[in-house]
Amino acid sequence: QVQLLESGGGSVQAGGSLRLSCSASGYNFARGACMGWFRQVPGKEREGVAGFYTGSVGTEYTDSVKGRFAISQDNAKNTLYLEMNNLRPEDSAIYYCAAQPNDHSCSVPWYKTGFQHWGQGTQVTVSS
Repeated sequence: QVQLLESGGGSVQAGGSLRLSCSASGYNFARGACMGWFRQVPGKEREGVAGFYTGSVGTEYTDSVKGRFAISQDNAKNTLYLEMNNLRPEDSAIYYCAAQPNDHSCSVPWYKTGFQHWGQGTQVTVSS
């Protein structure tokens, strides 16, 4: 059974940084998976923040985080990361990691991939 466990959320002031981690078990994502980070604010739709297909060089980001956030993966630890820099109050949300094992690619756009596996979410709060 695939399980995803996020950590690293917290409260920071605007301009600060956080690194979110998503530890995976039950599947070695280096074998092939579409993986990504989403965020959601209560009352609003879930937003795809960053995603990629493991083993590929391409990553995709929503426009508002380009140049500030970076998604990466440590295959040895089977862990997905989201490095968030220069945080803004509008980045405040619950952040979720998602994964969908497959042998080809993410959907286009990546956030339309039918993700079956989700973490429990981690709260990020950025104060002005």
